[in-house]
Amino acid sequence: MTTMAQALNTALREAMDEDERVVVFGEDVGALGGVFRITDGLAAKFGDDRCFDTPLAEAGIAGFAVGMAMGGFRPVIEMQFDAFAYPAFEQIASHVAKMRNRTRGRIALPIVIRIPYAGGIGGVEHHCDSSEGYYAHTPGLKVVTPATVGDAYSLLREAIDDSDPVVFMEPKKLYWAKSDDALARTEPFGRAAVRRAGRDVTLVAYGPSVPVALEAAEAAEEKGWDAEVVDLRTLVPFDDATVAASVRRTGRCVVVSEAAGFAGVGAEVAARVQERCFHSLHAPVLRVSGLDIPYPPPMLERHHLPDVDRILDTLDRLQRDDQPDVRHLSLGGAA
Repeated sequence: MTTMAQALNTALREAMDEDERVVVFGEDVGALGGVFRITDGLAAKFGDDRCFDTPLAEAGIAGFAVGMAMGGFRPVIEMQFDAFAYPAFEQIASHVAKMRNRTRGRIALPIVIRIPYAGGIGGVEHHCDSSEGYYAHTPGLKVVTPATVGDAYSLLREAIDDSDPVVFMEPKKLYWAKSDDALARTEPFGRAAVRRAGRDVTLVAYGPSVPVALEAAEAAEEKGWDAEVVDLRTLVPFDDATVAASVRRTGRCVVVSEAAGFAGVGAEVAARVQERCFHSLHAPVLRVSGLDIPYPPPMLERHHLPDVDRILDTLDRLQRDDQPDVRHLSLGGAA
């Protein structure tokens, strides 16, 4: 059995084996192997000139990566926790994302920014943010978030090979998820995956919300719902075709994400579905998201994160919204 953490480590190790330009650096990624041990053993194998620790200065880490990428390297940098990356955001938004456009395509920045994100581990504030919306909203960045062990390996290999900057969002609570499937390259960026086929409603999810959506789909069978689950895999580029095809088949859509609901990735997904599938929808597109609050203390996170019960409640609401308005019909008949 392979864990997601081990799959990520294997992807980094193989990429460094195949291309000496690949370098890994960040806070405690060297001898310690990172807080979550994703880089365990890399410094011992490749030396501290290819896997090394940096000062506690995220803006400096990102800026250093820009310079190294301009010099021909392919940096893979780690931001220790999601909210720790905010000091680097100016570098990411102003330089990492814009360099190719600024130089009219002459300079590409093949940088991978690894960010452990989201909740479910009992972490405190600044350790469990869902920050994907900031990066997805920034033109020039590709944004990736695996939900399976296989995708963790495949998408990270794809990210390291990409000539453009990739923000690689790693769901912390899935680091210990296991699979006995062999690690292999699968679908490229921009391809969503149907994790469960269904005919009555489409549950669209990504990253840490995919296992929750799958569990909810199983539970929904007792209520008579046959739910399809679509795993986005990459937020940018977005796979409109797979999502729209699923919703047109089922006629209903619920978007599940841990991030706060207002102006998040879930809102963008709902808008795209509404625009592309309006005439196929039997009910409004609904969302199940985190609350619009700063991340709560560990004892309260279960109330904040989407769970099976909240998804099932939303399906009940979807069923109510699906019913014809009898008052409207009677008034129309009288007229």
